[in-house]
Amino acid sequence: MFLTLSTDLAQLAPATDFGFLLHKNPARPQSLEITGGTAQVFYPEATNERCTAAVLLEIDPIALVRSGRGKAPEGFTLGQYVNDRPYAASSLLAVALGKLFRTAMHGRCDARPSLAASQLPLEIHVPALPCSGGAELAERMFTPLGWTVDARPVPLDPEIPAWGDSRYVDLRLTGVLRLADALNHLYVMLPVLDDAKHYWVGSDEVDKLVRAGEGWLGAHPEKDLISHRYLAHRRYLADSALERLAEADGLTEPEDVPDDAEGPVSLAVERRTTVAAVLRELGARRIVDLGCGEGALVGELLKDPMIGEIYATDVSARALIAAKRRMHYDDLPDRQRERLRFLQSSVTYADHRLAGLDAAVLMEVVEHVDPPRLPALAKAVFQAARPGAVVVTTPNSEYNVRFESLPARNFRHPDHRFEWTRAEFEAWATGVARDYGYTVEFRPVGPSDAVVGSPTQLALFVLPAGRAEAVGEVAR
Repeated sequence: MFLTLSTDLAQLAPATDFGFLLHKNPARPQSLEITGGTAQVFYPEATNERCTAAVLLEIDPIALVRSGRGKAPEGFTLGQYVNDRPYAASSLLAVALGKLFRTAMHGRCDARPSLAASQLPLEIHVPALPCSGGAELAERMFTPLGWTVDARPVPLDPEIPAWGDSRYVDLRLTGVLRLADALNHLYVMLPVLDDAKHYWVGSDEVDKLVRAGEGWLGAHPEKDLISHRYLAHRRYLADSALERLAEADGLTEPEDVPDDAEGPVSLAVERRTTVAAVLRELGARRIVDLGCGEGALVGELLKDPMIGEIYATDVSARALIAAKRRMHYDDLPDRQRERLRFLQSSVTYADHRLAGLDAAVLMEVVEHVDPPRLPALAKAVFQAARPGAVVVTTPNSEYNVRFESLPARNFRHPDHRFEWTRAEFEAWATGVARDYGYTVEFRPVGPSDAVVGSPTQLALFVLPAGRAEAVGEVAR
């Protein structure tokens, strides 16, 4: 398994400074043991004009099987030992890149910080890359990222053209990019093009994908396909990744950021902090986050020592497991864990465990419910649970035209069943408040546009005794 990275830095610095960026000395070959094999880095070319770093990954199929990561599908025992893993680029090579060049992938280079932040002329060569989709798919994956792609199918046998092409391509990429971006592109795309991972895929892989895809994956036209393939077609993981990418894609424009701000704030962060501020305004002490997902809001609420009990619910047990992992639940202090309860529960069914709390939150949840089930949701939340207050946020579909990366007539997330205009949301919320005896007011979340409003709309429902009185009465 072989890969080369080359650069010509002569106009900026000696090309051998490439070694500083990769944190690998051109004069000294290095090796690293990984599961099932050995990864080596050496420099076949290192002059002032041009420098090439080569990665050679030697896989031992027997060691891979013994590690538990080389097991073949049932009924093909021999396939554990006779396969293309020692020869073709795959997720194993992506793992090796992540371990060999971890610091470079984060864009750090203390010796040459300005060079690490610069776009450099780069060339990448992968002689044998499994590509489930052929050369055309390789172009679709890399071209939007600024690469010039030369993907040539590898024939099954050059001496017998009639046999046609294999599933492998000889891939060459050329472009002017940051080295960190180039390495992260490879880290994600190698297993995506192969459409296989040679190790267990769990919720931690979502974190890896979001981290490696920061700054580019959210705007990629093939982000759905990339997410599903990278996460081994596990839909619940892919949906989680796409949701987090969509959050990252909702950055406020620079002109909307105050002059004294450290940088642009994502819409997801602004939404969480706005909801938390509303709950503080209410004085709520016992709160449930309905449809908590990976626990982003729960983590925000846990920072407030005035909140005594936090219930995190979701219909998906996997989502609750992911939330615990993301929050490092097992490592929290005992006092923090005692404040927090995770419950599997559906927002469309009454749950007596949630009755009589100070406040309930439905943050970006209602749009994931099929419209015919919305009356059941309203009954379960506003009648059966009947908290002192309910906070609901949902996308404002009118604002979608301001997201350049969002195709026309598309929802912000593939699992959305609908997205309301401001008038539609107000009509639904007003009807629910009337039917169940709540008052309701509406607030914008995010930068407000004079024509299309804010990206997120918020409705605050309160029992008629008044916000503070109602919440306090329920608490007593």
